[in-house]
Amino acid sequence: MKIRDWLFTLAITGLGMILANKVGFGASVTESLPGVFVLLVIALCAAGLKAIIPLKLPTVAYCSILGLLAACPISPISGFVIDAAGKINFTAPLTMVGAYAGMSISNQLKSFIRSGWRFIIVSILVMTGTFLGSLLIAQLVLKLTGTI
Repeated sequence: MKIRDWLFTLAITGLGMILANKVGFGASVTESLPGVFVLLVIALCAAGLKAIIPLKLPTVAYCSILGLLAACPISPISGFVIDAAGKINFTAPLTMVGAYAGMSISNQLKSFIRSGWRFIIVSILVMTGTFLGSLLIAQLVLKLTGTI
């Protein structure tokens, strides 16, 4: 993607996060702006790093690394990053991620339908198995730590 495409996508994402944070959680726009700005700058830097560094890492990995570095206690900006990002409800960015995922899947719906009913059953079983496996691991860890 070109930088212009990244900026457009991030601008739309930022507006969506502000709107989701306002409508869903009652946060004011001025309260949300610093957190959205921090998240979008991290995402833009991650996209830049992916273009520069010759490793085959996804952009999400660079986002995670940059976010951890920006928020770690030795970072001089950690207080601001944590305070600003803390005002963004976690589900506000997920709303946009879900919308993007839905749009990308809708382009491949015909090939999904052509795969047949067996593929749909296998998909449902895989999702159910993944959910149940995660459930069992979470239950075990919470019991071992004494949380429940």
